[in-house]
Amino acid sequence: MTDFQTKQIRELRMRGVGYRAIASVVGLSRDVVRNYCKSHSLYGYATEFTMNMKEQMQQGKACLCCGKDIKQPNTGRKRKFCSDKCRREWWAAHPDVVQKKETAFYKKACIYCGKPFTVYGNKNRKYCSYECYVHDRFWRAEEGRETYVSPARCEEVNYE
Repeated sequence: MTDFQTKQIRELRMRGVGYRAIASVVGLSRDVVRNYCKSHSLYGYATEFTMNMKEQMQQGKACLCCGKDIKQPNTGRKRKFCSDKCRREWWAAHPDVVQKKETAFYKKACIYCGKPFTVYGNKNRKYCSYECYVHDRFWRAEEGRETYVSPARCEEVNYE
């Protein structure tokens, strides 16, 4: 059984799909799928299992991404995920849940190409893309413009 197959089994089981249906999708026998589910606490009737997992996730007892049990700390913020990997995967899959403040959006113009762009959370950003940064920073001689002088060198302090 590959890692991809185990991930598929876990995802399908979390959605409430039965052993036989999972086996046909993954390409394994029903018994192999059932044994995997039993050994990883994914067993029981599919509908009951799904309702139980959703309830555990809402209560903070199971990881929002993979459904594994979470040991909550005695003090501090309650955990929602079992690992950093699960946290990153879940937030990457759910960008609509992120609550962004309207005051953190900034409208800027790229200092290389002049194209307007909107940036979130960084009011000091100067370029619309990495390509514009590279062209402005390193291709000045090829484009016939003056050489780049870093801001640190422009603001040298005179210690006399």
